[in-house]
Amino acid sequence: MIRAGIVGATGYTALELILILLRHPQVEMTRLTSRVDDPTPVAAVHPVLRERLDLMVTRYDPEDFRQHVDVAFCCLPHAASSPVVRELADRGLRVIDFSADYRLDTLADFQAIYAAEHADPERLGNVPYGLPELFRNSIAEAKVVANPGCFPTSAILPLAPLVRDGMIETGDIVIDSKTGVSGGGRTPKAAFHFPECNESVAAYAVGTHRHGPEINQIVRRWSGIEIESVFVPHLIPMTRGILSTIYVHPAPNASADRIAECLADFYRESRFARITDSLPATRDVSGTNCCDIAIRPLGRRIAIISTIDNLVKGASGAAVQNMNVMFGIEETLAL
Repeated sequence: MIRAGIVGATGYTALELILILLRHPQVEMTRLTSRVDDPTPVAAVHPVLRERLDLMVTRYDPEDFRQHVDVAFCCLPHAASSPVVRELADRGLRVIDFSADYRLDTLADFQAIYAAEHADPERLGNVPYGLPELFRNSIAEAKVVANPGCFPTSAILPLAPLVRDGMIETGDIVIDSKTGVSGGGRTPKAAFHFPECNESVAAYAVGTHRHGPEINQIVRRWSGIEIESVFVPHLIPMTRGILSTIYVHPAPNASADRIAECLADFYRESRFARITDSLPATRDVSGTNCCDIAIRPLGRRIAIISTIDNLVKGASGAAVQNMNVMFGIEETLAL
């Protein structure tokens, strides 16, 4: 059995991770941690786990993890994660980090985007990005994996193969994304407060959202080709789900049919990237580790519609998929 520990076990993604690991036949959860004063039953934090998981939430101790954990899922905020990841990786654990601390290429990139110090700068640029559909081989050998951002997952999966194969122009890509309120995390925020977001749709962080540079860097890292994209996120009054509509110019002699064929060929062996004829909706992927993608002609542009569950393929499902690859077991197990 693989012994799993979660650092930062009180949030939405941690709960989703626990629910997935509970049905994993090769995993035993051994440690859950948070900033608690005294050990607390996990069901007191997440009542849905009552009589399903008899485990206490305790204070994080790296030496305790070294003795009782094989793989650690780090569900801490940006900049708070890297000190913990460094401690655990240096003690021989395999670590899957949910924050953005290891997604970008350089320390300068991280500091410019997140305006924070980094406790483990030597690893930056050397940590695989956790999309097995693109980086499976490097994930399999890794000690630390950077779990992807939720918005970037919905954009990178359709864009990367098309950029590499020269199917679209790379200088004018528009990514229009909508997300449910769980994407804001469990910590209360005014904009995600029910009276503020119900019966309303709003754009936010226009031109400043941190996932924009992540999309551009990861597509370049995989394809070797620079892209310029405009990314605008919107908040939708629903709990979970992301739908991204990506507007691109086809390359000369490319058509909507050829672009769809390119994606279908690339993801033919993938269980989780599904190219569909019908327009996908967030309900089609809710609770699944799938990304559904459809293509439509739109005048001189092509519209790519991509949807995921932000808590599963956009977070915890991707993390379990990465763990499966890292430990050489069936990639789809528990998913």
